[in-house]
Amino acid sequence: MVAGDRYRDQVGLDFDSGEPLYLQLAALLREQIASGQLQGRVPSSKSLSQEHGVSHATTDRALVMLRDEGLIRSSPGKGYYTTRKGRG
Repeated sequence: MVAGDRYRDQVGLDFDSGEPLYLQLAALLREQIASGQLQGRVPSSKSLSQEHGVSHATTDRALVMLRDEGLIRSSPGKGYYTTRKGRG
């Protein structure tokens, strides 16, 4: 098992599920934001892609979904940051 596979098992992305990966990733990040585990700057799309073994398109779609929900905000050229709404 490679490190990426081990991490995927830990975070619970189910690659065999009928649920789209971007929805699974958005749910995971949503939980991390709500619990306070993820605060401030959100990891980059590239970093999330590598950590979770998914494409950039998948991570971008999950991040846009969370932005549209008001849980994160984008800062052009700087990335995404959690919002007060996302923290409680």
